[in-house]
Amino acid sequence: MDEPDLPDGWRPWSEAADKLVWAYRPDIFDGDAFPAACLPTIYLTRGGRSRRPGVDRDPGPGADWHVTLFLEPEVGPDPERYPDRAAAIEGARELARAFAAGEIDYRALYQVPREAYFRRLDELTGRDN
Repeated sequence: MDEPDLPDGWRPWSEAADKLVWAYRPDIFDGDAFPAACLPTIYLTRGGRSRRPGVDRDPGPGADWHVTLFLEPEVGPDPERYPDRAAAIEGARELARAFAAGEIDYRALYQVPREAYFRRLDELTGRDN
């Protein structure tokens, strides 16, 4: 996937037949300006992302695609389901655009508030306006 196809700030992180991963501003989520563990990522996966060891990993040709935003490991909204890869990519683009535009209420996704981090993320995504 080419970078121009992604909303501002998002970069392809990895791509395989059954999985794509996009990262938001990996240039600043480096451990200094922003914690590396908090790198926002969007996963597009055919079949569910969480698979138990020993279970058949091939989701089958008709499996739905799932789009999941992670703000850090295990923090994010519920995944959205799509019938095919093209629809999942369009859904992920819209999610990425909404995140970059400050339209995602990430505070509501955390059980433990991280106010200093939220203020910095607000500045980055334009939510501070």
